[in-house]
Amino acid sequence: MRNLVVDEVDNIDRAVLAIGTDYPPRHLLPVHQHRRAQLLYGATGIMRVETADGSWTVPPHRAVLIPPTTDHQVLMERVSTRSLYLEPSAVPWFPTRCQVVEVSPLLRELLLAAVDLPAEYDRHGRDGTLIELILHELRALTPLPFDLPLPPRAELRERCEAFQLAPNLREEPASWAAALRVSTRTFNRMFRTQTGLSFQRWRQRACVLHAIRLLSEGQTVTQVATALGYDTPAAFSAMFRKQTGTTPSSFRPG
Repeated sequence: MRNLVVDEVDNIDRAVLAIGTDYPPRHLLPVHQHRRAQLLYGATGIMRVETADGSWTVPPHRAVLIPPTTDHQVLMERVSTRSLYLEPSAVPWFPTRCQVVEVSPLLRELLLAAVDLPAEYDRHGRDGTLIELILHELRALTPLPFDLPLPPRAELRERCEAFQLAPNLREEPASWAAALRVSTRTFNRMFRTQTGLSFQRWRQRACVLHAIRLLSEGQTVTQVATALGYDTPAAFSAMFRKQTGTTPSSFRPG
């Protein structure tokens, strides 16, 4: 099924519904939720998913797991998606919080094939076997550290959201503390309480996720390192590899 809204087929008696959708550049899906669990895979482009407690950057050829009835919005950057909408009873292991995951070559091909199935596919024939194989492969998904927790406090969250759009390694907690009219010590304690991370770790995570977006758009490692405030491309690359387990160039378009 392609380019239709899941609500149009949600009542069909199938454990898995697969839908492919093409989105225009910079398309925003406003806050919404689904009754089913969702695996949202980007065959092209990059996505950013946001919920009340964080944001998730989804590079090309990766996916994000979105739990049932979770309010979320999605910013699409030249994205063609392949989504699975899953009956909660079919995926009892599903996470309770969004999670970006690696997608194996096999699962990628299965997702591409699944969107061409009819809504009421034959559960006992080849189509049903394909869906069963997808459900089997989903259990082996590898989580990726591409999430950025966001605080509930409105003033702090607003500053965090602005920072993640243009992060810089040289930003210091003292300037944030002054803007919030608290001491640096109080700010550091408040920030860790509300995000689960120290400001320094959160800042680095924001830089990594922004770097993935810039690299996916075709910017060079040198350009990205400079934009984030690193002294050298080598210093940036070392940090990036430590955080993601891979090189910055692996996220550049092929």
